[in-house]
Amino acid sequence: MGKPVYSTGVGRRCSECGEAVVACRCRADARSAKREGGPVRVVLEKKGRRGKAVTVVTGLPFSDLELAVLAKKLKAQIGAGGTVKAGNIELQGDHTETVLRFLDQQGIDE
Repeated sequence: MGKPVYSTGVGRRCSECGEAVVACRCRADARSAKREGGPVRVVLEKKGRRGKAVTVVTGLPFSDLELAVLAKKLKAQIGAGGTVKAGNIELQGDHTETVLRFLDQQGIDE
């Protein structure tokens, strides 16, 4: 029998260390190591989204909580919906110029 992946008392568990996903250290370390040192990019994507434009911000060296706070500020500034997925901020619509100005105001270099 393998390691449990879900427990009613804890919820989802990490497949590597067996801890709760929210308290998992091995995945948090891997995510933060992956985000360090890369350039910040603001890209407009349409492919695979049924023709709808989505502004994607990648390479931000922040934790998931910090990304969520930054995404909330960006969404309020722009007046559009969005989400944080896989360490990237995705915003509905073409807002590349606004996002670049916002990141510059926040002191985040590209």
